[in-house]
Amino acid sequence: MPGDDALTDPIPGTAHQSFGPVEIDVATVGDARIRRCTYPPGLRWSKDLKPLLDTDLCEHAHVGFLASGALTYVYADGCEVALVAPAVVDVAPGHDAYVAGDEPAIVIEVDFLGDTVARMGLAPEHVH
Repeated sequence: MPGDDALTDPIPGTAHQSFGPVEIDVATVGDARIRRCTYPPGLRWSKDLKPLLDTDLCEHAHVGFLASGALTYVYADGCEVALVAPAVVDVAPGHDAYVAGDEPAIVIEVDFLGDTVARMGLAPEHVH
């Protein structure tokens, strides 16, 4: 049986990337990307990733599964979406986010780079 590291060991056949403190394994399937993103404990988008981008909030749509850990997404209107694994991830662009708790949050996502919202028929922004 795999150990605890099986969730974070590199996945054979993927390209490994680091984006700030986030570790990402990416595979291309057709026009889509499948990504395993490992967010470390204590990570907050506005503190750790915003300096790497030119936006006030994360403008990426996130679609997939939270496989391990806990994440909280916070929209500009103050609405919070708290997820604890296992959970479906369906997060609109325009959010901050942070890892809740003391274990990494591991998300398996499907995206189409900058075309995810249109290609998946998602809302372009957070709505109640």
